[in-house]
Amino acid sequence: MKRLFQDKLNYKAIFYPLLMLFAMWLGFLFQFYGFFENCAGSIIPLTPEGLKGIIFSPFLHGDLGHIFGNSVPIFALMFLLFQFYPKVAGKVFLLSWFLSGFAVWLLPPLIDIFTGSHQNICIIGASGIVYALAFFLFFSGIFRWNTKLIGISLVVALYYGSLIWGVLPQEWFSDEEEAHLISWQSHLAGAVIGIISAFIFRKQGEKKKKFIWEFPNYYSEKDDKLWQNYIQKHPEDFNEIPYEKENIWKYLDELRKAKIK
Repeated sequence: MKRLFQDKLNYKAIFYPLLMLFAMWLGFLFQFYGFFENCAGSIIPLTPEGLKGIIFSPFLHGDLGHIFGNSVPIFALMFLLFQFYPKVAGKVFLLSWFLSGFAVWLLPPLIDIFTGSHQNICIIGASGIVYALAFFLFFSGIFRWNTKLIGISLVVALYYGSLIWGVLPQEWFSDEEEAHLISWQSHLAGAVIGIISAFIFRKQGEKKKKFIWEFPNYYSEKDDKLWQNYIQKHPEDFNEIPYEKENIWKYLDELRKAKIK
């Protein structure tokens, strides 16, 4: 775990998660004082007035338990996203937000197969973004096959692996009334968007680093002379197995620079 965080801390990895948390709690405060009543600001599938929920619904939550349940994963997952995927973090976050919300809006209303009656649902909360980021972080490490990023995938799987059950209707597992209030549609939409984003951006940003021995045809007479000269002047560096010492390969660049001067 320690080696994953040896890179310099990216200030955006702290600033943007805190900004998102501030917006979520501000929206919840507005709800408390009655600015968003009934279904105002929520996603209502296939209705024009429900489109605005794509923008506002992540800031709205049903109760304290709901917003607390989303606050911790939002901060943690956004931190990992902006710290380890800085070049694509903004794109991934916005796609996670708007595409998962739009996918939820496209879902049909709940229909009773026995009576034919349908019921519009009002969907609020940031869980769609949570699922999109979690699935992006997990699958992106797999798609890129980068040792460090696979480590991030394992961290996400360790702490948020249970999210996989949230993409299924909770009524399958519980008869309690609260099960009907959990938006598995948002979870499923977020998971799909996260996987697609991980695949689309798999070649952008940090990639698997290759070492010199991974290039079987690599040879440079100039570099070879530099190495032989270095070995003669510093034989003590080769008394032990190289990988037990500080990375010996970095000295090649230093030798090149010294030669140029």
